[in-house]
Amino acid sequence: MSYRSLEQCLLDLEKNGQLIRIKETVDPYLEMAAIHLRVHEAGGPALLFENVKGSTFRAASNIFGTLERSKFIFRDTLQIVQQLIELKNDPVTAIKHPIKNFSAGLAALKALPLKNPASKPVLFQEIKISDIPQVQHWKMDGGAFVTLPQVYTEDIDKPGIMNANLGMYRIQLSGNDYAMDKEIGLHYQLHRGIGVHQTKANKKGLPLKVSVFAGGPPSHSVAAVMPLPEGISEMTFAGVLGNRRFRYTYKDDFCISTDADFVITGEVYPGATKPEGPFGDHLGYYSLQHDFPLMKVHKVYARQNAIWPFTVVGRPPQEDTSFGQLIHEMTGSALQEEIPGLKEVHAVDAAGVHPLLLAIGSERYTPYAPAKQPAEILTIANHILGTGQLSLAKFLFITADDENKISTHHIENYLRFILERINLKRDIHFYTNTTIDTLDYSGTGLNSGSKVVLAAYGERVRELSTTIPDCLNNLQGFENAQLVMPGVVALQTRKFSDYATAQNEMQMFNDQCSMFNDQLGSIPIIVVCDDAGFVSAKLNNFLWVTFTRCNPSHDMYGIDSCTANKHWGCNGPLVFDARIKPHHAPPVEKDAAVEKSIDRIFEQGGSLYGLG
Repeated sequence: MSYRSLEQCLLDLEKNGQLIRIKETVDPYLEMAAIHLRVHEAGGPALLFENVKGSTFRAASNIFGTLERSKFIFRDTLQIVQQLIELKNDPVTAIKHPIKNFSAGLAALKALPLKNPASKPVLFQEIKISDIPQVQHWKMDGGAFVTLPQVYTEDIDKPGIMNANLGMYRIQLSGNDYAMDKEIGLHYQLHRGIGVHQTKANKKGLPLKVSVFAGGPPSHSVAAVMPLPEGISEMTFAGVLGNRRFRYTYKDDFCISTDADFVITGEVYPGATKPEGPFGDHLGYYSLQHDFPLMKVHKVYARQNAIWPFTVVGRPPQEDTSFGQLIHEMTGSALQEEIPGLKEVHAVDAAGVHPLLLAIGSERYTPYAPAKQPAEILTIANHILGTGQLSLAKFLFITADDENKISTHHIENYLRFILERINLKRDIHFYTNTTIDTLDYSGTGLNSGSKVVLAAYGERVRELSTTIPDCLNNLQGFENAQLVMPGVVALQTRKFSDYATAQNEMQMFNDQCSMFNDQLGSIPIIVVCDDAGFVSAKLNNFLWVTFTRCNPSHDMYGIDSCTANKHWGCNGPLVFDARIKPHHAPPVEKDAAVEKSIDRIFEQGGSLYGLG
């Protein structure tokens, strides 16, 4: 389908049984998000809220709620996009198979944006920020946020749409110290294209002109999250994916996406910031309040009968999980083409995406060597941690599988393969005092923390235990030993107070366990946590707690550890202190009163009866 608008897409979904209208009046303060979450957890349809309290505009969510629905939306173009990406990676293919790739060549014509189209529906009316549905997702959020924005900026040195950046950076519409209808908050993280544009504008002492698009053809939202190489315009990608050229114009020197449902224009002045947040984020915790760029609102536009799109982020999996899956479907082996020897890399959604990467590489450096050990995969690991947003990862597990029997997407099997082979004295490599994800509060400060690579290759060196060794059931200060998976045990202890105390606690733990190293050889990982029952209940709980609550340099210990020539290792199990720390952000939690208030929508007679 070549959707001209968001509404056309929603009507198509409704026609095919993939959208439900909510006719009841719903409060954008917590209720709309709670309804979305309940429907998404049930694998339910897209939602159209027809009566939003405090706004004349409708709202839609869960549009991309499943990979199947996302593929349905782009059913006519997905294969062609994949072909174009393949052709970019291997241009010779086009010469070898010209007829097969003819349609991809025609589709590329849609990539050219169309300036000043005859119809400019988004300019139908001027409105105010306060007219937009003020959707607040979580109770501790600082206000209402835009969660599916398309934030457009241009390079001040090379103006024009072909050198522009379109990214999905959250926007705070209200709350804190923002002057309503005059100011909004712009939050962007490390390694984002908008940062390059703002840096250039700042150097010239000029404001950065920003346009925030919301809605429009669904390809525009996907383009905003697509990890395209710097210098390639997201607007060209939107045209190909949507089978419709990106239409735009300029008004008061601001770029306007004419097919959008809403456009907010404004300027960010050098040095102008205000406190932004808190915001319940995709790691499953609140990102706290920090100073971020302040955008002075110029004008706000909306098309006739505009629809406000939103999503809800929180502990994975959420709707943004489907975005990641869709991107993977489209890009295929693009990353493998960029990193020689890489076969697979998986940013683990259950761990919040950036904290944990699993990778499979190749080992071709020393085929003549009698003993197999990590070599090429260490080079690949460094390449991964130097590539775009992958560089924000904290934990990278990497191996090579000569028989191609494992996949990074079968997480437990993959981890078992690693743990059966890892040499804990040799295969752990730390990167300290470096950058991590802005939203990750496990580190030493905003954007600051450490990384670790666990690189295992070779023959199996241990059988993983499927039972808990007796010695772990009789420890002083550590209790409730639970088996998470073969080779991994969770233990709980008192709450974390400070790192000096933690060092003493871990030394006490080491002193007790080091006497039983002979019993612990089949347990390569021990997780010290606040609730061992929770960590062991599901693999996803283990992944979320362990890798979002640990700063490798500070929170990884080893039984009978040692340092030789500045390389750290351990003779006994590797220990993760995955307790909540005082500097961590609080986890997002549902509100019982709100959950009760939305039951009416799901009860007999309600719009969502039978769902959730």
